[in-house]
Amino acid sequence: MLILGLVLLLIGWLTGIGILTTIGIILLVVGAVLMLLGSVNRPVFGRRYWY
Repeated sequence: MLILGLVLLLIGWLTGIGILTTIGIILLVVGAVLMLLGSVNRPVFGRRYWY
């Protein structure tokens, strides 16, 4: 999710498409929060592992 957010952010920024930039920022934030919660071994949404 972090990589997808970064890619969309860069594409949106380089092409000037605002919606891609916005979606990229949102995905980066959500991915960072999920990565942080997963790294402290805390269950996310009631599940410890996501497959």
